[in-house]
Amino acid sequence: MSRHTLTPPRAAAAGPRAADPRRPPGTLLLAVLLLGSAAALALTVRADVVSPPFQGADERWLDWMGGPHEGFPAAVATFLNWFGGPLGVAVPLSLLVFLLVRGRWVSAGFLLGVYLVGNMLVVQGLKHLVDRPRPADPMVRVDHGSFPSGHAAGAALLVVLVGVLLVPAARRRAWWVGGTVFTLAMMWSRTWLHAHWLSDTVAGAAAGAGAALLAWWAFSPALARERGRLPRPRP
Repeated sequence: MSRHTLTPPRAAAAGPRAADPRRPPGTLLLAVLLLGSAAALALTVRADVVSPPFQGADERWLDWMGGPHEGFPAAVATFLNWFGGPLGVAVPLSLLVFLLVRGRWVSAGFLLGVYLVGNMLVVQGLKHLVDRPRPADPMVRVDHGSFPSGHAAGAALLVVLVGVLLVPAARRRAWWVGGTVFTLAMMWSRTWLHAHWLSDTVAGAAAGAGAALLAWWAFSPALARERGRLPRPRP
């Protein structure tokens, strides 16, 4: 009787290894809400780039960010400005090399595609569509167009990409909390440096996170199948 009740070793080992091809619940809805919010803000600002309905709130927030611009806040804002610039490109490239070395071709393609589409198509597309003037006298070098914030979008996009590709599912809740704090800090730094209006940073974070979440929802079955094929470390 015992030999009929025992689970074959191969079948028992296959259970934990099998990748779940289901899409993360709620991801599509959250992605649509975030992208829809960014699009609604873009259309609102484009209707009146000089004085949108929330311009007064943007100006009050900018007054609160008036200074003094020195000490620890200045060091944090300077680092985040640099992180969103040169280091913001180095981190995804390093992650891409890591995935290629590990033979995770699907993950590498996912990373490259989402990063390029999110930054080049979504962010730059909105910048040229809206063409909002920046606040007066920004404290750092800036490019064309204030809306949306590319730094905020890149931070949110990177948080989702790293969480999807590197963080185990059981630990993602803590990662999302930390990533949200990091994105909020990036948003604060862009307004503290007078490089963006507050609404620019809100739209940027929503656009970056929404684009990455939408791509995750679309490609999660392929990513799960790839994880199922990867060799597992022995306990």
